[in-house]
Amino acid sequence: MIRFIFALLYTILSMIFSLPVHAYWRGLFKKGKEMESWTKSWKYVRGFFKGLIFFAGTKIEVRGKENIPDDEAVLFVGNHRSYFDIIITQTLSKNPMAFVAKKEFLKYPLLHHYMTDIGCLYLDRDNPRQAMKTIAEGTRRLEEGLSLGLFPEGTRNHGKELLPFKEGGYRMAEKSGRPIVLMALTGIDDIFENNHHMLKKKNVVIEYSEPFYPSKMEKAERKEFYVSIPGRIEEMLANVGKDGK
Repeated sequence: MIRFIFALLYTILSMIFSLPVHAYWRGLFKKGKEMESWTKSWKYVRGFFKGLIFFAGTKIEVRGKENIPDDEAVLFVGNHRSYFDIIITQTLSKNPMAFVAKKEFLKYPLLHHYMTDIGCLYLDRDNPRQAMKTIAEGTRRLEEGLSLGLFPEGTRNHGKELLPFKEGGYRMAEKSGRPIVLMALTGIDDIFENNHHMLKKKNVVIEYSEPFYPSKMEKAERKEFYVSIPGRIEEMLANVGKDGK
């Protein structure tokens, strides 16, 4: 309970006192300085997320971080278990990173402003035409140098088996020429969701795969790779289980 109260106060105060900075980021964006706006807001939000991780008492073991390219944007694709997936993976990115989120996040006051500041996109799965526009914009942002996180299950999943993966978002990497790096996230929902929505000190493991370049694959190979992504992530998760994590 104490952890949750401190984290909540920290969140509220951070959002309130950063409102002037939010206006500054938005001003940069309107002037056409998109990458500068995303970078500055990413650095701020990254620091804020590190504070949340500290208050939660979370210890993170990272495997394969050396696989993340240093000099280009990446489409990160992973399983989705918790709100902390976003909080933790954003702090581990080597370059500015945003996420492809559900359109429902637009209803959250204040929060969606900061999500927009770092470059997040909002996907309407019930509107194919709008979804195609979001994918096109995500492709452009990857080309500009903004990394994106994608959770193809579409929602947080606390079950033992992965939910079906929706493959449409992979085309952002294919069309932009950027790599896909797979993420296997283990134990993260034990921080909050599996603890009656209170924060609990936990050790979690995140593993990153080698980078894959769909744009360099032949059509059949690329299709086979897309289909294999859930299995590859399941294998990474199973390897963590074998280690007793």
